[in-house]
Amino acid sequence: MAQGDMLIEPVIEFGPVAITSTVVTTWVIIGILWLGCWLITRRLSIDPGPAQTALEGIVSTIEEAIAAVEPAHARRLLPFIGSLWIFLMIANLSGLVPGADSPTRDLSATAALALLVFLSTHWYGIRIAGLKNYLRHYMSPSPILLPFHLISEVTRTVALAVRLFGNMMSLEMAALLILLVAGFLAPVPILMLHIVEALVQAYIFGMLALIYVAGGIQSQQRRQHAQGAPHA
Repeated sequence: MAQGDMLIEPVIEFGPVAITSTVVTTWVIIGILWLGCWLITRRLSIDPGPAQTALEGIVSTIEEAIAAVEPAHARRLLPFIGSLWIFLMIANLSGLVPGADSPTRDLSATAALALLVFLSTHWYGIRIAGLKNYLRHYMSPSPILLPFHLISEVTRTVALAVRLFGNMMSLEMAALLILLVAGFLAPVPILMLHIVEALVQAYIFGMLALIYVAGGIQSQQRRQHAQGAPHA
């Protein structure tokens, strides 16, 4: 975590376009993830080595967590939710690197992630239920509820972005203030607090994203089941 001010400063400027430290750190994380996946998966074997075993364990754990919420589509949701969880864990912990700041302390980054969750929720819903059936659920059980459904979509997306931003910003501010007051007399508790909180926030954001996506899918399934059920 950089010990400068908490403002997001541009690193490179091309006229009106400014590339901030948030963008640079995000690109670096994406590059590390891509390179790591390429190195581990280019020589997969039936008799896995330590790296492949660790990767398979991570994938299996994430798939089991997804299946606990949405068992019927765990494999389909795995690439998105798994990538989101892994990216967030690394992004939240990147603030521990000297001279670096976590991208999730920037509201623009958390807003982009929340928007991605918003779009993915509708994408999965349309892919699984079809456009007509998916849009119809906004009119269920009564067309009067349409404005409330739309407001709910917007408010939960905003809340998702602000929650992660607020928690990570407050965490880094608290750690910075403690370091300024106590110096390096208590670095281990601060680091442990940062690591635990960063992992918890990554898990919460990913779980909320999974719940939103699964909720859209399950609402369609319940509606189709009710329509196909025989009337008494």
